[in-house]
Amino acid sequence: MARANRRLTRASRYGKYVDGPDPLAPPVDLSEALDQIGEDVMAGYSPELAMREFLRRGGRDQAGLDDLARRVQEKRRELAQKHNLDGTLQEIKELLDRAVLSERKQLARDVEMDDADRTLAEMQLDNLSPSPAAAVSELNGYEWQSSEARADFEKIKDLLGREMLDQRFAGMKDALESATDEDRAAINEMLDDLNSLLEKHRSGEGTQEQFDEFMAKHGEFFPENPQTVDELLDALAQRSAAAQRMRNSMTAEQRAELDALAQQAFGSPELMQSLAQLDGNLQAMRPGEDWGGSERMDGEEGLGLGDGTGVFQDIADLDDLAEQLAQSYDGSRMDDLDLDKLSRQLGDEAAVDARTLQQLEKALRDSGTLKRGSDGQLKLTPKAMRQLGKALLRDVADKMSGRQGARDVRQSGAAGERSGATREWAFGDTEPWDVTRTITNALTRTAGEGGATGHGVRIEIGDVEVQETEARTQACVALLVDTSFSMAMDGRWVPMKRTALALHTLIKSRFRGDDLQLIAFGRHAEVMDIEQLTGLDAMYAKGTNLHHALLLANRHFRKHPNAQPVLLIVTDGEPTSHLESSGEVYFEYPPHPLTIAYAVRELDNATRLGAQTTFFRLGEDPGLARFIQSMAQRAGGTVVAPELDDLGAAVVGSYLGSRRRGGGGGGPGDMFGGRRGFWAG
Repeated sequence: MARANRRLTRASRYGKYVDGPDPLAPPVDLSEALDQIGEDVMAGYSPELAMREFLRRGGRDQAGLDDLARRVQEKRRELAQKHNLDGTLQEIKELLDRAVLSERKQLARDVEMDDADRTLAEMQLDNLSPSPAAAVSELNGYEWQSSEARADFEKIKDLLGREMLDQRFAGMKDALESATDEDRAAINEMLDDLNSLLEKHRSGEGTQEQFDEFMAKHGEFFPENPQTVDELLDALAQRSAAAQRMRNSMTAEQRAELDALAQQAFGSPELMQSLAQLDGNLQAMRPGEDWGGSERMDGEEGLGLGDGTGVFQDIADLDDLAEQLAQSYDGSRMDDLDLDKLSRQLGDEAAVDARTLQQLEKALRDSGTLKRGSDGQLKLTPKAMRQLGKALLRDVADKMSGRQGARDVRQSGAAGERSGATREWAFGDTEPWDVTRTITNALTRTAGEGGATGHGVRIEIGDVEVQETEARTQACVALLVDTSFSMAMDGRWVPMKRTALALHTLIKSRFRGDDLQLIAFGRHAEVMDIEQLTGLDAMYAKGTNLHHALLLANRHFRKHPNAQPVLLIVTDGEPTSHLESSGEVYFEYPPHPLTIAYAVRELDNATRLGAQTTFFRLGEDPGLARFIQSMAQRAGGTVVAPELDDLGAAVVGSYLGSRRRGGGGGGPGDMFGGRRGFWAG
């Protein structure tokens, strides 16, 4: 038994897993995809389009659809520019020239030959038609004196037969090299039986039993091993259509030469009659194949009929792949990609890239990242918004940690009262463990893995949860973001959304006792939830209605009389519209004095409510700078003039500083060390 096991071990072979996706392959990483999709959504793309754009571009280490499509087009162009279609004619001409030359030499050497016969033979050779087809026809009755010449001439007929068959049945040219009469008879019998089988199928009289009998008799001619008549039809029709496209691509002279030569294939017209009948059956039963296309082939490498048909099949495959990779038709999905065809044309590496893209699309659709709304369109789910917000918050933390006096946003609120909430432990956390939740997580995981081991409870890192704490001071926060025409035109739209999402994520995950309201103000103002704001298309209506936005912010502050009001205003322009008593919006540029007065009045109201105010000025307009400076001085607030990349860190830092001031801590300058050139006013 041991010897048998050793023999089995030695005989074992390991190869690539082929029965579906590799079960040991690591799961795809959605973080990069989600980041890029989120960026595009915030820039105004629909989630569906954003996902497709990511799949098209690919990631840092992942080829996208565009790269695969480029490689497909490069190979197609290479095939068309490399080859021409006169390979068979050139091979026939070479055989013919060699046969004639050998015959001339033999006539000159044969001293015993009758002079009259020699002269007649030489005249016949001298007067051969320049057309290969006509010359072959004229030499059909010629009595060859040279055995070498006779062999080369017979090769012409043999070559034609093998090429004609190779056009319809791949590999037949090589398989029939040095074919005997018995081999040719078997071919003719197969063609007769095949046409009979197809005609019965075409008339509805065919059966699976008839097909099985045909394959049992002639299966050696069909290495594809089709299991049904339809599978056989598909394979034959695709190659026959490619042969027809090759013929369509030839010049009229080339077609005429080959048609004339074809009648002499294998020395009998029977083959061409059977092939013509086969082509007719295939065209009738598979009219959807491309039977009328053509391709310009003007390269230097000549193609024989069989090899040329294979090239035209490759071109058809590449055209199919280009359409699949374009994903431009209704209902297109990554699952439409033919990975076998892609591997055959571009190699295994391309197929791996495409399979990864398929897995990414499936994971994005199935992981709760995207959902289809009532309107049928894909939308980012709250789960996706949280993931994206966490990524943005990490980016903000990185920016803040590089500044003097800054601290990691993840630790914000760590000192203070317990909030009653818990969260999964993360590297660097100093909060106390929630023992009950931690042990419950370990027990649940252990039960899911098949029960306890008999050695107590085993706690892993993923089981640990810590108790969240938050500062004692509760804040009522209003973030006012400018959504006017200039924000969209000057590239500030996405940074504004990233800032709102980062602040929203921070408050929802670390300061749950605080109440954040997002207010977008363009020609008029509107309270928005985070999903609505991040999905907001660029606004091209002129107007900056700070008055309306402050009205909504003050309403929010009054609803929370015991909380510390925090007013954060992101804008790149002076107020140019206001809300009148009738509810109508008034717009005028340059700003009307009444518009300015209304905005100042509401800012005074916010100040009386105790709001700690920070203006975030975007742009270098001197008029805007003077206006915001005067507004901040009036409210006892601060002006920040950040670069766009620093906007999120500036807003988050100001919010944290306002909470600290409310609880007796330092101001926002402590968060950034009062860096010169960053703070203004």
